[in-house]
Amino acid sequence: MHHCLNRRILILFILCSSLFLRWLPGLVIAAVVTLDSIEIYKKHELFGSKPTVFFQCKGENKTILPDVKKKHVLYTFKGEESWQPLTELTDKKCKRCGIYEKDTIKPDDTFDEWELCASDFTNPDGKYVHFLKKELNATFLCPECVPRGGASNHSSGSQKGGKRMHWALVLLICALASIILVLGAVTVYKYWKRKKRQQEQARFLKLFEEDDDIEDELGIGPLSHVI
Repeated sequence: MHHCLNRRILILFILCSSLFLRWLPGLVIAAVVTLDSIEIYKKHELFGSKPTVFFQCKGENKTILPDVKKKHVLYTFKGEESWQPLTELTDKKCKRCGIYEKDTIKPDDTFDEWELCASDFTNPDGKYVHFLKKELNATFLCPECVPRGGASNHSSGSQKGGKRMHWALVLLICALASIILVLGAVTVYKYWKRKKRQQEQARFLKLFEEDDDIEDELGIGPLSHVI
């Protein structure tokens, strides 16, 4: 019975390990990117006095920048606007993003389009400046990207932050695996104990039935039979 219990615990451990290996890619935490400031140097749309400027990453929805209406004006933001954040990044993959101007007749015009990565945010305050001559000057903010970005730039502080995140993730996974393993072991043990109790009860009842059979064979029965 103990061998069977150990075997069940081993099977449960293998199943839990395989589930955690499947969940591991999904545990990468996404970092939020907001727009800190922007200044456009030109207006592409020929018709209309005020341009409609928007930010968009490939495969994602457009984020209209409703305040950006004039060129050569620096617009600053708090990151709490209703249209924020712009997107989310992970340390594993960049995104093809850009700042565009809506066009009423032909396809939308492009201020600039580039690969936006977590590793771009190398400043301690989590800011990244994207500048293109005669087009725009935009500053993006992503404090959570700083540890990730530092890894590609070999900065010692960021490397330590990345290592801390890695070990924290490992400890979290180990803790969850241990909890599931203990709960599984307790459940299996209770099941085994219940089955053992049922077997003992069945064995006890069987002994009474065997005693009755022996009494019948020997002619020893209840007192009523003797009378």
